[in-house]
Amino acid sequence: MTAVTATTADTFRPALHYAARNTWLNDPNGLIHHEGIYHLYYQNNPLDNVWGNMSWGHATSPDLLTWTEHPVAIACDETEDVFSGSVVFDRANTSGFGTGARAPLVAVYTSAFKEPSSRDGIQAQSLAYSLDGGYNWTKYAGNPVLDRGSANFRDPKVFRYDGDAGSYWVMVAVEANDFKVVLYKSNDLKSWELLSSFGPANATGGVWECPDLFPLPVDGDPDNLKWVLIVNLNPGGPNNGSAGQYFVGDFDGVKFTSVTTVTEGPQDPARLAEYQWLDWGRDYYAAVSFSDAPDNRRLMIGWMNNWEYANKIPTSPWRGPMSLVREVSLRTIEGNPRMVQHVAGDLTSLRGHGPSFSLEAVEIPDGQHVLTGAAGSAQRIDLSLVPGTAEEMGIVVRGNGVEGTRIGIRPAEGYIIVDRRESGQTDFHESFASVDTAPIQTRNGAYELTIFVDRCSVEVFAKEGEVTLTELIFPSRSSTGVSLYAVGGTAIANKLSVTQYA
Repeated sequence: MTAVTATTADTFRPALHYAARNTWLNDPNGLIHHEGIYHLYYQNNPLDNVWGNMSWGHATSPDLLTWTEHPVAIACDETEDVFSGSVVFDRANTSGFGTGARAPLVAVYTSAFKEPSSRDGIQAQSLAYSLDGGYNWTKYAGNPVLDRGSANFRDPKVFRYDGDAGSYWVMVAVEANDFKVVLYKSNDLKSWELLSSFGPANATGGVWECPDLFPLPVDGDPDNLKWVLIVNLNPGGPNNGSAGQYFVGDFDGVKFTSVTTVTEGPQDPARLAEYQWLDWGRDYYAAVSFSDAPDNRRLMIGWMNNWEYANKIPTSPWRGPMSLVREVSLRTIEGNPRMVQHVAGDLTSLRGHGPSFSLEAVEIPDGQHVLTGAAGSAQRIDLSLVPGTAEEMGIVVRGNGVEGTRIGIRPAEGYIIVDRRESGQTDFHESFASVDTAPIQTRNGAYELTIFVDRCSVEVFAKEGEVTLTELIFPSRSSTGVSLYAVGGTAIANKLSVTQYA
């Protein structure tokens, strides 16, 4: 959470999520854990709360929950905007930027060149380095270090590869309009050699952006490693607008080979639901992972917004929150490796003074039923639903009897829904009022949901983290009620617990 609390003029400032104090932010980048601190860099307009003047904002956290905002880390200038990228700890000082015993942090970012640069209109990869742990940065005098002469070559994610093919740095970037991930290698972060490319594949309904590539053990088995390739795209998500997809496969130090590709080449609209989505909601984009997280955990965070309406959301003076940080892993599901996600960090430290609420084995009659004592504006809800005769069953959060966000299950259709048509302010953009869906089945006869509710968002984790939906909402300050509901019959709330955070 941020150090600034909600005021009457700032109803939507999140209690659990990071948002800049009074400026615009979008894509997270440069994520790294270094010297005991998590560093979150991000696309930032330091002069306004709409997109522009792209620079790297900066926040730090000891625990992934409480964030401190710092001055702009890497600023745009008269020749370039500073687009997305990544940060690595150059332990061996391969770049030569270190001094004495101090190894550097090195940022690899996209220079989006503009007038009066001789490269006006070109996107190329550049370097900056820090010798004080990531707070002050110096741009490399030899920038750019990798220029393909392309207008849409961006978003480098760099990591250290040590394997059968050797030991070197690997860069994963995109040719955004070609739906291609391009991979390069380097020994010093300055000179780069093309390795291979991947794509087009699966979702190609919008430009490809913000890639990531990392290994994960399947079912926790270190002898069964698979590689996960993340590709965000805009538009073309499963419920329209911005989204992220992933592929699981193998990386031999040169080429990534997917074992989960559904379609190669142009997207097949009829198979959109078969693709592997990071999140089925409208507001989880540009997700990438932290480098050097403790205990080899793979931790990810996304921008909680959608380019369809990002500049219009009704927040002030800030605009654009981040998601909660998630730990991701691979689990074998129906014979295939699939990503599962859970919120990282110990949220018990954020518990508010409000009472917790719980119930067990309660029938939900047809209609909507307010749960007295469960109201709150920032909370975790754990809910187990057993289907009965109802066509739809679920829970309404941030409600007041008139507005509310409906999170429900339609058993016959095999869908979970998030309905924000009556969630509060929706008229700031024509596409915001939506009913978003994801496929879901029971597990041991019940639907298990964990829902994180905040002042401007819901993050839904279903099927033990296999399915997630992230959605912005903008309810009235007084809309804090929680209700269970059923439509066209009855259902059972097997268990429900509410933990208050604010």
